[in-house]
Amino acid sequence: MEAGQAPDKDIRMLHAMGYAQELSRKMSGFSNFAISFTIISILSGTLTLYSTGLNYGGPVMEAWGWPLVSFFVLLVGLGMAEIASKYPTAGGLYYWASKMGGPAWGWFTGWFNLIGQIAITAGIDYGAAIFTDALLNLLWPGTFHSSPHEIIYVYAVILMLHALMNIFSVRLVAILNDISVWWHVFGVLIIVGFLIFKPDNHQSVNTVFTKTINNSGFSPSWMWFVLLLGLLQAQYTYTGYDASAHMSEETKGASKAAARGVVMSIVVSAIFGYILALAVTFAIQSFDNTTGAGIFAVKQVFVDSLGTRTAEVVLFITVGAQFYCGMSSITSASRMMYAFSRDGAVPGHRIWRRLNKERVPYAAAIAIAVLAFLCAFPAYFGTNGVVAYVAVTSIATIGLYIAYAIPIYLRLREGDAWEPGEWNLGRHYKWIGWTAVIWVGFISVLFILPTSPGGVPWRNEFSWLFFNYAIIAVGGTLVLVGGWWVLSAHKWFKGPIVQGTPEELAAREAQYEGGAAGAAPSSA
Repeated sequence: MEAGQAPDKDIRMLHAMGYAQELSRKMSGFSNFAISFTIISILSGTLTLYSTGLNYGGPVMEAWGWPLVSFFVLLVGLGMAEIASKYPTAGGLYYWASKMGGPAWGWFTGWFNLIGQIAITAGIDYGAAIFTDALLNLLWPGTFHSSPHEIIYVYAVILMLHALMNIFSVRLVAILNDISVWWHVFGVLIIVGFLIFKPDNHQSVNTVFTKTINNSGFSPSWMWFVLLLGLLQAQYTYTGYDASAHMSEETKGASKAAARGVVMSIVVSAIFGYILALAVTFAIQSFDNTTGAGIFAVKQVFVDSLGTRTAEVVLFITVGAQFYCGMSSITSASRMMYAFSRDGAVPGHRIWRRLNKERVPYAAAIAIAVLAFLCAFPAYFGTNGVVAYVAVTSIATIGLYIAYAIPIYLRLREGDAWEPGEWNLGRHYKWIGWTAVIWVGFISVLFILPTSPGGVPWRNEFSWLFFNYAIIAVGGTLVLVGGWWVLSAHKWFKGPIVQGTPEELAAREAQYEGGAAGAAPSSA
């Protein structure tokens, strides 16, 4: 389907929200699901933070933590999907909050979503750099040494490639998103197959479902707290599924497709992610070697249980999935920044909302890549990158989930007076919504807390190298964005703008159809 031939219903809904069809609406419902599934990427989050789950809880974190978090995340996703069905726009969460709560709610939601999008891109691509470097180390051990500096260099290259792909090869990105689903599904099955049949020894069921490990530095009496910190592995993995909402202006039949994309990406990830986490845990040959490998814990499991050559194969599968994931993350984040800038909320908004001839917000894609690089750059100064990576993933998780919860709360506040879209929860919205909001409040506090005694400011062993700077990033965002709102933004930010009358919207669309997509219309 060519641009400009999107279904009339989609265009009417977009016009009713005040926007022209500037982005190219070519994405199918499957592709919409695919981008969220790709960003969740069970071969990314599950494995890149595997060392966190294992050191903060042990095998029980994989056996019990994953399904526990999956349940609560699904409730959050259901609450979001209902709203996405009513407001299928690239602004997503921030647009929803503005419409249901007013400009102030939209302002804070938008900024937390944008900060979370930047941090999740950083977390994905830094994790991809870790695994890429691990693979390169196996292939050319004399050349690559898996140092923090080396990982940062690989990280920069990956970000640059993802930005360039999003800017110049939008058709390739769309194709790779669809391929990514099958890469993940069959990749998990191949890896699990190797882990089941190749190792000579496996951990017992009793060990996997009952053994605990506490390598946090906190005393055994704090084991309950350590177990809670270990939930970050699963909770971080389930981020980025708001992409289905952000891509809704490019999706056909968006009112249903975006909602289904959110929910199904979580459901499919929950099933295959749990299979993967258990398979890796059963295949551990030595807990001491695995926990001692730090951020390379999964590489250690692969090498110990499969041998070097097979480990290279499964690491290649993993790296491929993570590359897809980071590529899609920049796609989603750039659309969010484009939409927020379209409504004048971001400094330099006239730059970030510009489109190239492919109708891609190219400047926003570059900005996301640069900011993501800066977000993870503190890992350059660490000894093994663990603390920095945990901080980045905490920032991503908290920022995104605050943005997820605010619209759900506002929908609850409207109660039965709220008019649902085509896809809705019916009378179940209350218990689902309130459970989701309470869960988000709980994890938002949990993941800003110190992750080791060395990160507690008043202890003698305190060091900034062990400090969880998520509290600074999240708290700083709240102070800066809140201060900006009080001092200035409340005077000029009025929430989502109306780009014009139906006739004016059609005229804007004609400019893009006529080949003028290289720059935003002059009234932007």
